[in-house]
Amino acid sequence: MIRHPHAGEDARRLAEAGTVLLTQVGSGVHGTAIDGQDDRDELGLCLEPVEFVTGLARVRTPGGREIAFEQYELHTAWSRSRGLAEPSGPGDLDVVVYSARKWARLAVAGNPTVLLPLWVPDTEVVRVTAAGRELRAQAERFASRTAGRRFLGYLRSQRDAFAARRTRARAASRDGGAAYDAKRATHALRLGLQGLELLRSGRVTLPVPAPELAELRQVRRGEWDRRHVEAWIAELEADLAAAVEVADLPEQADRAWVDAWLTRSHQEFWAAR
Repeated sequence: MIRHPHAGEDARRLAEAGTVLLTQVGSGVHGTAIDGQDDRDELGLCLEPVEFVTGLARVRTPGGREIAFEQYELHTAWSRSRGLAEPSGPGDLDVVVYSARKWARLAVAGNPTVLLPLWVPDTEVVRVTAAGRELRAQAERFASRTAGRRFLGYLRSQRDAFAARRTRARAASRDGGAAYDAKRATHALRLGLQGLELLRSGRVTLPVPAPELAELRQVRRGEWDRRHVEAWIAELEADLAAAVEVADLPEQADRAWVDAWLTRSHQEFWAAR
């Protein structure tokens, strides 16, 4: 039995009933997925019934505890013999649906992954309601220098993991140079490119545009020499750090608009129920 606290049946029903936006995220939507090597990631947000927002209602976990609802998770890898210890692999599905309130907190703080549903192409939208369409139409309200700093922080985290080889190397350079973790490297580079675009234009294009996408896919396949990968990461990090300071964007997301959207969307959801 899956004992993850956010995988309970109560959480699933609540998430499914209130989902306003669910999209593909991850390498599939960035354009960096390699056929047969990646899982599918989906991320969304849902509105909660009134008793969960203004009252004391809770959801029951698979272990029998009652907790406040914040998100629902589904990971098909958990159905295999190792359960929660089983990592996702090729062909697996990973779904996370946040409460709209938690999603909004993460989004206004500039979390790069949480922001992705605002920009994915229509073809990558799994489910959307009028409230979700309004959110996507107002995506520019989440663009901020704070978000740029979060992209920079995520880049540095991936860079450090890549440099320290904290995970098993997945590729070796074509010319016989030192092996490197191609997936970590691709994440770091992609975050740099997308962070720069956000700071310069107020949005992120998905998948990553050409010609950089072709280069990212080469890195993902381990075709670049490690030294060249490290040099590109360092260049993007420096450019992103500089761009944060001069970007023509507000310091913070439009919290007033987000707050109004949350209030209005919940009220309309409750009235419809």
